[in-house]
Amino acid sequence: IQSGSLSTVRKIENTVTNEPTVPVFKKYKEVEGMVKIEEVDGEELVKKFAEEMEEMLGRKMKSVKRLAEAAEDADLYHEYNETLEFEYFNSMLINSVDEDGNSVSLGGEFPLEKNEHFDKLPVNTQLSNIQVPTNVYNRDPAILNGAYMSEALNDVFIDNFKKDPTLTWQYFGSATGFFRLYPGIQWIPDENGVVTFDCRNRNWYIQAATSPKDVIIVVDVSGSMKGLRLTIAKHTINTILDTLGENDFVNIIAYSDYVRYVEPCFKGTLVQADLDNREHFKLLIEELHVKGEGKVKKAMKESFKILNEVCGSLCNQAIMLITDGAMEDFQDVFEEFNWPERRVRVFTYLIGREVTFAENVKWIACNNKGYYTHVSTLADVQENVMEYLHVLSRPMVINHDHDIIWTEAYMDTVAQSLLLMTSVAMPVFSKKKETLSHGILLGVVGTDVALKELMRLVSRYKLGVHGYGYLLTNNGYILSHPDLRPLYKEGKKLKPKPNYNSVDLAEVEWEDTEEKLRTAMVKGETGTMSLDVRTSVDKGVTRFILPITNVFFMFDSLGIVLTRGYGQYIFTGNVSVEEGLHDLMAPDLTIANEWTYCETDIDPAHRKLSQLQAVVRYLTGKEPDLECDGHLLQQTLFDAVVTAPMEAYWTALMLNTSGMEEGVETAFLGTRSGLLRFQRYTGMEKRTAKSFLTSTDKENMFTLDHFPVWYRRASDYPAGQFLYYMPRQETRGSGEIFTDEILPEEQHHVLLCVCFLRVSLFDYQAMCKMNSHSVSSARPLLSVCTVYSLSSAHKKRGDILQPCDTEYPSFVYEPSVKETNSIIKCGRCQKMFVVQQIPESNLLMLVKPLLLLLLLLDPAVHNASVKCDRMRYQKIRRRPESCHAYHAQENANDCGGASIISLSASLFLTCLSFLALVS
Repeated sequence: IQSGSLSTVRKIENTVTNEPTVPVFKKYKEVEGMVKIEEVDGEELVKKFAEEMEEMLGRKMKSVKRLAEAAEDADLYHEYNETLEFEYFNSMLINSVDEDGNSVSLGGEFPLEKNEHFDKLPVNTQLSNIQVPTNVYNRDPAILNGAYMSEALNDVFIDNFKKDPTLTWQYFGSATGFFRLYPGIQWIPDENGVVTFDCRNRNWYIQAATSPKDVIIVVDVSGSMKGLRLTIAKHTINTILDTLGENDFVNIIAYSDYVRYVEPCFKGTLVQADLDNREHFKLLIEELHVKGEGKVKKAMKESFKILNEVCGSLCNQAIMLITDGAMEDFQDVFEEFNWPERRVRVFTYLIGREVTFAENVKWIACNNKGYYTHVSTLADVQENVMEYLHVLSRPMVINHDHDIIWTEAYMDTVAQSLLLMTSVAMPVFSKKKETLSHGILLGVVGTDVALKELMRLVSRYKLGVHGYGYLLTNNGYILSHPDLRPLYKEGKKLKPKPNYNSVDLAEVEWEDTEEKLRTAMVKGETGTMSLDVRTSVDKGVTRFILPITNVFFMFDSLGIVLTRGYGQYIFTGNVSVEEGLHDLMAPDLTIANEWTYCETDIDPAHRKLSQLQAVVRYLTGKEPDLECDGHLLQQTLFDAVVTAPMEAYWTALMLNTSGMEEGVETAFLGTRSGLLRFQRYTGMEKRTAKSFLTSTDKENMFTLDHFPVWYRRASDYPAGQFLYYMPRQETRGSGEIFTDEILPEEQHHVLLCVCFLRVSLFDYQAMCKMNSHSVSSARPLLSVCTVYSLSSAHKKRGDILQPCDTEYPSFVYEPSVKETNSIIKCGRCQKMFVVQQIPESNLLMLVKPLLLLLLLLDPAVHNASVKCDRMRYQKIRRRPESCHAYHAQENANDCGGASIISLSASLFLTCLSFLALVS
């Protein structure tokens, strides 16, 4: 019942709970003999889901392998031509003409057509095209040769798509900077006309091109680094941070006369290079200032000490030295800590236009298996930083180890949508014998997989109303989970949260206080576990306590949750297709279009079909090739037959004016198969189909295959009683207090003590409003926010949203309390209130005075040591199995345009003398 007076509700209630007269009960009795009740076997179910996922992901990996082989073969037979002229389709310039109406250079006619499978974007499924970042010259010989060579991928792209029509974007990211994408699209620049997308900065490229790494960034902040040099140094650090991912570890040391960590809390350790820590470092880097004399020796000693003593990725190790070159004696540091093995690579970045100290800086890199670059302008930073990735990839390239990687979740960049994706990627190597010792990485090939498509294999109807599945990475971060909320609203626009893809399992399954579940999942164990959990059934504060929950997990990343009771059993009914089809096509019926009854994305001809249309066409034999879920269709047909009498029943009520009072807007009925029957009693001229999922349910686009709020709440309510539900505005983690009137705390407790059980809940994905003038370098780690709001408030100018952790109250009603009253003291007067339960409903009536209920929480006080401990805390993770850090055939002479420099004693003394003069 969506609306209506209490008297109307009581009249309908008396009718619908009178079992013999309700047609759905009568019909069920007729078919009861066909019903089977089965207990859900969670372990068997998770194995089946895992096998289906493995099969699906296996198809994607085969496609990527074909691309890698084709790219390597094309390069093997291509001879580099410095003067090559080649017109490729540039995705920025296609279909553009000059003033005379002629196609512009690198443009040309490139047909585009909207495609349902590719987010309704205009695409060309017959051709790929190429995107080049603004800072890369699109006619550079390396770009032209690479574009010409990679034309061979077009046929493979198309063939892959024919073999697996569920494939989305396929691509080749070149080490020279261009990005070949299939299907071809028109690339849209930002509002400044700039294309900042560089495929080499993407996680899929970096993770495929290199093994995990421990990186210490050492930056010179002596007085000579002032002005533009410091600006370039900061940009270099940020660019290096952007090349790191959740499998890498990092720290940053600044030096002048003395050594200091940019984050004192991270002294002497390495921290995971997840998004939170990278962004934290970037904020701190902005606060760097210069003074004093540059003395690099102590900073290098500290860096080697960390890498020798701290366990990080247990693979590649590197020091990134960023300096203008003025430095004292440094050779003995490498003799003591890094020679002769040269286990730690040292990469050097000479900042500024001066090259006086270039030989020193080159010597450091070339004698420590690293790479030297000269960064004289901001425009040089991107290309120069990328060089270190090519060096780290050499052992893998020389050995031709084609590791396939899967990335963490990220937002779809190509379609510029808010769809969560994961990528499967594979490196592409040069197979030419003459370049073998150089280990030349040509680039990375890959394809995207929408996580919602992957999770559709975990059918929610099999798990019950409150059951769900979830995916984790090897680091314990969530790929998919019903409680993952990666977006927030800024005004009317949805935006991804800064840390949306580094949400840990412990931050959503927070009843797992000892992290037993998380540890088992990360270690790849199998088995079952039970937890008492409090979980949300609403976007507001309404919460309830679930009974014991069984958690089944399989392999290293997939888990499913089944609740005792409703989720423990499933019943199936068997009716004929003819009988079911007849009732399925009734005008008052629809099914959840967001669920997958039939796979409509395989054949392009099916993509415009609704799920109901697809089901009908399949069952009538018009589309026998459709892949459909037979078990779900059987349940749906059964539900259609059992609920069919409701249409006539509701119509009779509507026509019987004496039996229906004003106020009832819609009657509807939902079933576990996603079937919905509805009858509108107002606005009959607009009798449009009602959706099984409401607009509120659809706001979380990452978990569409679920049950709506009204269904989930009603399923746990006693039979024969009415549940009233009023959607609340999302307020968790808002960071502001909204209030019209505040009830004094002692009065508030009177009400709570007699009616409710108060519990504390936590939100580790909140966004809090912080005044822009008071934002510190570190994001808030715990900010307690008021979450039971009674009125809206305007966002103050200057406020910004930042990730924060919140604690907030929730209340569980005590049903044994039918009525209570109490006296409230308010100044010199007293007021009495009465709370009474409305029979057979979830409503409470509060009589005199009308008081607003708001619980204010005092901010929790956390001292610096607690904050630091949490920042340093390293959760259990599983390191990637492959590591490519060394190969005997590597040519370490390729170190930045300079051969290995043997620093003679005389030259060394000359350098020291010069340093003494300039200091």
